[in-house]
Amino acid sequence: MSVLLEIRDLSVSFRQYDRGLRRRTITPVEAMDLAAAPGELVALVGESGAGKTLLGEAVLGMLPGNARVAGTVRYRGEELTEQRRRALVGRELVMLPQSVTYLDPTARVGAQIGRALRLAGRAQGRDEVVAALAARNLDAEVARRYPHELSGGMARRVLLAMALAGSPDLVFADEPTPGLDEDSVRAIFAELRAIADAGAAVIAVSHDLTQVVEVADRMVICQGGRTVETAAPSAFGQGAVRHPYSRALWAALPANGFAVAEEVS
Repeated sequence: MSVLLEIRDLSVSFRQYDRGLRRRTITPVEAMDLAAAPGELVALVGESGAGKTLLGEAVLGMLPGNARVAGTVRYRGEELTEQRRRALVGRELVMLPQSVTYLDPTARVGAQIGRALRLAGRAQGRDEVVAALAARNLDAEVARRYPHELSGGMARRVLLAMALAGSPDLVFADEPTPGLDEDSVRAIFAELRAIADAGAAVIAVSHDLTQVVEVADRMVICQGGRTVETAAPSAFGQGAVRHPYSRALWAALPANGFAVAEEVS
């Protein structure tokens, strides 16, 4: 299976002013590795602050101006330069954001999907908007609604319709399920699985470890800005993950009695 996206030894640093004109550098991402192939759903898991979202923002060029990125990012075997990134992001490479506040509260859903279609170089008439909604199991009348008139699950599916407007080859889903009930979480992950099965590479950041292991092809576990292990989903349930941190993540789940695994270094 050919690799679509390959990340090696990625680091992200921020230059900040401390007191007066004294500058300091913080490095929340130090050594991240990840690869994703077409048709594959890769789950990126770890505690809050582990650097998962920053990895996606670095790949898609969404970091602020005081950020510095080092390491290797290759897309389709070639370095993902800033010039290539500008041409690909929003079309081949997309972010499915974490918060539904990315939806414009002053614009109807149909207008927002139409804009996403236009930016992706696609036709944005009513038929295309309705088709984009139908692909996410949403009725045509949703196009007339404002974001505040949507349930949490519907808002997530609208974000998904917008992200997929250009039929991207790589989708970075940043915590796509917070605040949703169990059935809605399962539905969102099923949709991400379907996107991968249709040929895209999907990277899903998630805290829902018990749900994401059901749909993922591989699990990338990160801690403190570093990749500590890549494992098969089945390795968690079988107790076959190697790193103490990976075992601690699994042991701490409610279904496992919030157990405390051995000390994590």
